[in-house]
Amino acid sequence: MTIRARLASLAFALAAAPAGLSARESGWSLLNMTPGVTEMSRHIYRLHMQIFWICVVIGVLVFGAMIWSLYAFRKSRGAVPDVSMVHNTKVEIVWTVIPVIILIVMAVPAARTLIEIEDTSRTELTIKVTGFQWGWNYDYLDDGVSYYSRLDRASDFARELDSGIDPNTVEHYLLNVDHPLVVPAGVKVRLLITGADVIHSWWLPAFGVKKDAIPGFVNEAWFKTDPDVRGMYRGQCAELCGRDHGFMPIVVDIRSKEDFAAWLKAKAAEQKQAAAPPAAAPESPPPATASTAP
Repeated sequence: MTIRARLASLAFALAAAPAGLSARESGWSLLNMTPGVTEMSRHIYRLHMQIFWICVVIGVLVFGAMIWSLYAFRKSRGAVPDVSMVHNTKVEIVWTVIPVIILIVMAVPAARTLIEIEDTSRTELTIKVTGFQWGWNYDYLDDGVSYYSRLDRASDFARELDSGIDPNTVEHYLLNVDHPLVVPAGVKVRLLITGADVIHSWWLPAFGVKKDAIPGFVNEAWFKTDPDVRGMYRGQCAELCGRDHGFMPIVVDIRSKEDFAAWLKAKAAEQKQAAAPPAAAPESPPPATASTAP
């Protein structure tokens, strides 16, 4: 579909929409960040919207003043240039102090949010995340569970050249994995993020988490979903990490604490059994020999 056709269909949809249609239903939310499902992601969203509206007000005032002055003081109306503002101490103080105040107003909540983003204290679950070309390794450090997460086979087959598979028929095309990261809802999860080969970036918009996975270096991040959140949440590697960078999705499966505990116990038992050496076959007794009479 061409750009013109897309714009035409969007305009038709907006024109046909009822007056009470919300922004999310109309599709305009695709142009903005989403509040997410964690308290931190909502803090980031509120900060984003606060600074956005400050920028909108500044833009309206500045461009409004420019447009008005260009119209009201144009040469055709006999306007005479006013040179009194050149090197005017009062004007220079005003246009220096006001931006400083605006920057302080923006910097205080931004600094507070950044401090909260880096606060990994009082976590209840620690997971080591290792990025590699092209997938993730999740290691539950306190529970002895470790596994790899890669692009699911359906998407992998469909993306191949001349595969003959229509990507629209593949559910969550390029955004699904074979083994998602499983975490409990309402628990503060600490992530230790590193890389095995090149720089990757673990990015999950709904959680407000985006951290680089750098080889030889460990970055920290954390998230805590709302207690009532369940289901799958998707993200992607946000770093240009190589040829197949676009096929490195992230999927997190949020479960209840009870379901997560049962899954973790079963996964640990499964991996322990798989790692156990095979049982040695019992040795057969030596063959009996016939006794001879003296």
